[in-house]
Amino acid sequence: MFSSRMFNILVPVISVILGLIAGALIMLIFGYNPILGYQALWDGAFGNVYFFGETVRQVTPYIFTGLAVAFAFRSGLFNIGAEGQVIIGWLASVWIGTSLHAPMIIHLPITIIGAALAGALWGFLPGLLKARLGVHEVIVTIMMNYIALHVSNAMIRNVLTDGSDSTEKVAESALLSSDWLMEITGYSRLHYGILIAFLAAFIMWFLLEKTTIGYELRSVGFNRHASEYAGMSVGKNIILAMVISGAFAGLAGAMEGLGTFGYMPTNSSFTNLGFDGIAVALLGGNTAIGSVIAAFLFGVLKIGSLNMPTTAGVPGELVEIVIALIIFFVASSYIIRWVILRFKKEGK
Repeated sequence: MFSSRMFNILVPVISVILGLIAGALIMLIFGYNPILGYQALWDGAFGNVYFFGETVRQVTPYIFTGLAVAFAFRSGLFNIGAEGQVIIGWLASVWIGTSLHAPMIIHLPITIIGAALAGALWGFLPGLLKARLGVHEVIVTIMMNYIALHVSNAMIRNVLTDGSDSTEKVAESALLSSDWLMEITGYSRLHYGILIAFLAAFIMWFLLEKTTIGYELRSVGFNRHASEYAGMSVGKNIILAMVISGAFAGLAGAMEGLGTFGYMPTNSSFTNLGFDGIAVALLGGNTAIGSVIAAFLFGVLKIGSLNMPTTAGVPGELVEIVIALIIFFVASSYIIRWVILRFKKEGK
């Protein structure tokens, strides 16, 4: 029988390759050179230290939102509310970052923890409703995305400022960026948040794979009825899973508030970090290391695509098509598995 571990590795790789091939065919159909297009994408992501810094900067929140969605998936939940949790985490980080005055060794950790707690709180309510009343988390989290968007806009205009469309700059003691990083990366917006993202990925792996709590969460995600029969508290684990998932997403918001921007503007639409996190988690097989790798792919596509219109004349929207095709092939992984098994049988 085909190895489950090998399948989990092969399917994302094959999905990416098929997505890139499909993207190349679309470029050919519309009269663009796919070789020049992908060369421009590569150069736009890694062509110099500035582009490299921007790529890693973009990867950072993707890792957190990918972990957020993946953690919920592993616990049998579908957290579509990562987007709202990102926004609330961003708001909390900027609020604390602008209002508290303390040395960096105190200010920065408190600000980051505050963002995680805000995201956790935003994940707690869907978890509570799911555990106690059986309300589907997809419905609640979708609605809470809009609540987060409009609440944050109202808070910025009426609480954090006097009618302004953006907050003040976060205090230097709460920023993740540094002059040293800016200088060595050609004044990109790269910040130290990438180190926190790697730490978060390790924490997720360790929690799920090496602890009793993680075993219970995975067990509930695999079979709630059997877990309940075994004496596990299904409701408690559902709430805990959504709280931890929300905390990861809240940290993604902190990366934007304390790193990329250093402030928070009012938003007329979503950041899409949370929604892209669904694709990152799906492509990463809902694992910590897989989410990190998938986040790098999405970061390369997002930043590299900015170079495609100017260098190769290829519309940047084409990258969105490639991403959609990759997601399609990953979602259709059972077809890829059937093909692999078919070839395996014919090879015997």
